[in-house]
Amino acid sequence: MVFATEEINQNPKILPNVTLGFRIFDSCHTEAMATQGVIWMLSGDKAIIPNYRCQPATKMAAIVGDQPSSVSIQVARILGLQRIPQISYASSLLVLGDKLQFPSFLRTVGSIESVPSKLADLLSHFGWTWVGILFSSTDYGVDAAQALKTELASLKFCVAFFETLSQNDSPIRIQYLVNIIRTSSAVVIIVHGYPMEIGPVLEEMVQAKARKVWIFGPAITGSSLFFNRRLWEMLNGTIGFTIPNLDIPSFREFQYKNHPTDSSPDIFLRPFWEHVFDCEWKEGPHKTDEFQSGGRKPCLGSERLESLPISTYDFQNMRVSYCTYNAVYALAHALHDLLSCDSDRGNCSSFADVQPWQVLHQLKQVKFHNPVGEEVYFDERGSTPSVTEIVNWQLSPSGANRYVTVGIYEHLTPTFSRLKINNSLIQWGGGYHEVPRSVCSNSCPPGYRKVSQKGRPVCCFHCVPCPEGEISNETDAISCIKCPQDHWSNQRRDQCIRRVVEFLSFDDTLGAWMGAAAIFLSVTVSVVLVIFFYYRHSPIVKANNRGLSYILLISLILCYLCSLIFIGKPTELRCILRQTAFGLVFSFCVACILTKTTVVLVAFRALSPDSIYRRWLGHRTPAIIIVSCVSVQTIICISWVSMYPPFPEFNWKHSPTKILLECNENSRTAFYCMLGFLTLLAGISFLVAFQARKLPDRYNESKWIVFSMMVFLSVWTSFLPAYLSTHGKQMVAVEIFAILSSSTGVLACIFLPKCYIILLKREFGSVRILNEKFPRANKKL
Repeated sequence: MVFATEEINQNPKILPNVTLGFRIFDSCHTEAMATQGVIWMLSGDKAIIPNYRCQPATKMAAIVGDQPSSVSIQVARILGLQRIPQISYASSLLVLGDKLQFPSFLRTVGSIESVPSKLADLLSHFGWTWVGILFSSTDYGVDAAQALKTELASLKFCVAFFETLSQNDSPIRIQYLVNIIRTSSAVVIIVHGYPMEIGPVLEEMVQAKARKVWIFGPAITGSSLFFNRRLWEMLNGTIGFTIPNLDIPSFREFQYKNHPTDSSPDIFLRPFWEHVFDCEWKEGPHKTDEFQSGGRKPCLGSERLESLPISTYDFQNMRVSYCTYNAVYALAHALHDLLSCDSDRGNCSSFADVQPWQVLHQLKQVKFHNPVGEEVYFDERGSTPSVTEIVNWQLSPSGANRYVTVGIYEHLTPTFSRLKINNSLIQWGGGYHEVPRSVCSNSCPPGYRKVSQKGRPVCCFHCVPCPEGEISNETDAISCIKCPQDHWSNQRRDQCIRRVVEFLSFDDTLGAWMGAAAIFLSVTVSVVLVIFFYYRHSPIVKANNRGLSYILLISLILCYLCSLIFIGKPTELRCILRQTAFGLVFSFCVACILTKTTVVLVAFRALSPDSIYRRWLGHRTPAIIIVSCVSVQTIICISWVSMYPPFPEFNWKHSPTKILLECNENSRTAFYCMLGFLTLLAGISFLVAFQARKLPDRYNESKWIVFSMMVFLSVWTSFLPAYLSTHGKQMVAVEIFAILSSSTGVLACIFLPKCYIILLKREFGSVRILNEKFPRANKKL
């Protein structure tokens, strides 16, 4: 302030013929002393007389100060009554921007209103979602901390602990805070308060050897309280927000030329000299009464400020100095505009009758470029918009401590580009070689979703895999996305893949084997048919109604071949032909078996000339039985196809990774009617054959028909539950297996024994042997 005042007085372009002066009063950072100082300045005399000015010649244009927001509030309430301008160089409490409460308060720093957004942007930049907050118990700390907590909550960030700081904290309270910080899983600790409040906690943290990443607000960053080696080692890597450290021209030389000479008017210089150089003035006009310890070296006055360590006197730290510099220059420019304005425009004043409200009016409108080249003005809330620097506390290998500017925060730029940080310039302390992680729970990778932990903040969660059919393709997904109906989730649950359309085809191993089996068995039946036709004149073939045997073998060939319709992509025609062809062919086959059994039974019952069964002998009986049975099944199938035709259908439900292309019968009733009639024919055949089982063995094939019908009924009885419990190609395979196995049972039980006799035991089938064993029956037949 002294330097700026002298510089203005030497500048002929600002306030020509007017000399600025100043009075200095130490508020000691207390509201009581500040109140006393304000009243003293307003009275103008040693005796404090409120509302009286004892030195009318003295012109006080404004008050510069104070630093703590709580003190500035007390001063601003008094000065606001008389509209006397107050320009603070450090108070950033949000409420001071309220012009109804503090109409005459201005400041050359930004308010803490933007601090929460700054900190939130910083946390987002580094991915820190789990932080602890320590804040001053004053209005400055409480307001900022509450606003920060609200801002973090809106961004889904979480606060591990939220504790207050006080300058008068007891050792028990300090130990309590240290224990919370040390045991917390939060790596990042935000401190919004004053150096003298956090200092004892940091000293105790050094003893506890606890390592954290600290983020300090503007009131702490730059304080000389932390320049000792022990604290700096622990604070190495700290991130701090602060006002820019701009170099004021000639200010460093101004500091260095200050020496406590006899003619020096600076009453603070001599005690300062004794303090920083650890000496005392033992004699002469410089002798003071403050440091009469007797054991220190004498002050010579030739000591050099440049030799002082940065922990004692940081001559490079111009942050608060620059704000004070701007405050003095703003006041000078306001006075200059007030005294040099055109009287025709109004609001002009002469030096003799300058009023504080006039100075305040000009201050609100002032806009200029200071000697550094930066534009200075006050916004509608009385603050000076400025860029906020982000500094990193670093400890060099040589042991020197320093602030390194690693980024800036520009208030007037768009939100997405306000924060600019160069990560490569940051030095992390605490053994961290890269950006530390401060999260309550590690991020959930794609394929997982977050599930909050009961009773804990939203940042604390479990990672749960997405269920089948759902995916998450981003980190920290809150919910999983359901795949479209024709897609399914992959194994990692991070991508939907198209579901395979599945049906039993000849390309499948199962389909190929079943198709091959059907063809092989149909060829086998064809070979049997050739054998029977070749040996058609043999007694064994003639005795078992060779015409019906031919028809039955042909029906078995059709039974095997109809299973091939079940293999392949289901279409409308294929779905209609599957069950109808199966029902008709098998009805024809079972009808032939029933006819053979009936013919044998009738033949033996018609041996007597007067038997009523003789009328059933002949070719009409087999034809009537076969046609009747097939006709009933035909009516069932035609009614089914015409009223409820089967159709191909995509089954989405029964396989998660595949789409089953199936034939929908459309009417289970019709399907059961068709299958039931087939079972009825087989049951009747079984009963008829069972009645004829004791007829002469050589001619009787009834017992083999009984065996074949037992196999047939067993297969189709077990088929139904197996068929209903499967889906897709397994269901089709079950039906094909039932067709092949039941047909093979008929072939094996009825025809293979005859082929064995025809081919290997021909002597048993000769006419001579037959006449010898069964003369009467052979003669009749």
